[in-house]
Amino acid sequence: MITFLEFVLQNLLFIGLHLDCRSSFPKQLSKAEERECIEKIAAGDAEARNVLIEHNLRLVAYIVNKNYPESIRGSQQDADDLISIGTIGLIRAAETFDYSKGSHFSTYASRCIDNAITHQRKHIREFQ
Repeated sequence: MITFLEFVLQNLLFIGLHLDCRSSFPKQLSKAEERECIEKIAAGDAEARNVLIEHNLRLVAYIVNKNYPESIRGSQQDADDLISIGTIGLIRAAETFDYSKGSHFSTYASRCIDNAITHQRKHIREFQ
């Protein structure tokens, strides 16, 4: 958990820059590059984890736009909050993905992103 929080804090500026420049996401990794990153992550390579996360930030924005359009129309802060929460889901996906199970990273990451957002929204509603 500490490593996860350290990563988020270290890359807060990075995430913020991507939120401000949504149209300038890095290109998507090829299947070979993605698999190489995942293998390096399994071996403990933090840089490979950062690369995988960076190149999948577009997926977070896509899921927020597709699944939560009411928040996008609401306010920019709501959209930014959902993208931030979704990014945490993406980070978890990068840390827990198992290529040997036969699914694609984007499929697994989509579920993690959506689950993180759903969980947070449910948690917020409980306190309102």
